[in-house]
Amino acid sequence: MQFDAVYSSPMQRALKTAELAGFPHPEVTDLLREVDYGRYEGLTTQQIHQENPHWEIYADGCPRGETPEQIYTRANDFIALATGHEQGRVLAFAHGHILRAVAVAWINAPLIVAARLQLDVATLSILRGAERGRVVALWNAP
Repeated sequence: MQFDAVYSSPMQRALKTAELAGFPHPEVTDLLREVDYGRYEGLTTQQIHQENPHWEIYADGCPRGETPEQIYTRANDFIALATGHEQGRVLAFAHGHILRAVAVAWINAPLIVAARLQLDVATLSILRGAERGRVVALWNAP
């Protein structure tokens, strides 16, 4: 596939990050696509708060976009896919909102908890199983 064809896709930044990290041919799943912001697409949180001061993506979703339930379901569907992977370990490169949703779904926490997780660009997080069940072993590490 040509460079331009890959990086014009909706997951272009995640694909580029995977390539830069040494994984030039990742398996792509629509489950890790960016959250559908609907009417809020292209707006900053500050712009949205001018119209709706108490808006929170994980509590309210986006008008004509994804609901919190849809985001959480997609996160759980990705977990099912990842835990069923035959090689055991999975690397995921994706956008911040869906990755935060995956993290809280991993520990069976309510989706709104994702709003309190800082996730910077190009950081490392590790979700794994432990004696006490699923844990967030590392979060937002440079």
